[in-house]
Amino acid sequence: MDSVLRGQPPNGQSAPQLATRLAPLPGTRPAAGALPEGDWIRGITIRQPWAACILAGKCPENRPVHWLWRGWVLLHAGKAKPEPAVLRDPLVATAIRGRELHRGAVIGVARLTGCHLDRGPVQCTSPWAERGAHHLVLADVQELALPVPATGALPAWKPAPDLLAQVFQQLPAFQP
Repeated sequence: MDSVLRGQPPNGQSAPQLATRLAPLPGTRPAAGALPEGDWIRGITIRQPWAACILAGKCPENRPVHWLWRGWVLLHAGKAKPEPAVLRDPLVATAIRGRELHRGAVIGVARLTGCHLDRGPVQCTSPWAERGAHHLVLADVQELALPVPATGALPAWKPAPDLLAQVFQQLPAFQP
């Protein structure tokens, strides 16, 4: 488990070996077997290092516009390379220490419980809260042991069933 926390595959397996072992069989459902049908989950693309910061506890996620979607979201790390100055910010540097900044992949799952306009430093006390932004409130964040390559989009996007199968195979105890 310690290797998973460091972003390395468990049991000394290489990432390709473990990915092959975890790959779903065509036409099968994820190990959880009870994922609901229909419109219950979205993907949200987040630039690095912010995506990795969310896995480390960053809340809220800041957005320029209000989001109506509530429910489960795949946390997708965008392909853009992080700005070096952002990586030197002490809050960011502490959050990402020891983490690989995966890009172009789903790296976790979370529940989006709310979205509100910034209410100022008295009510929005998180050091991550950007003044004047809309704050996406995330709960039940779960990191994937292996990133699942995927193409993201803006704004929220509907993930394909095969992507969901690959993600939730890594989270067998997941209950939507």
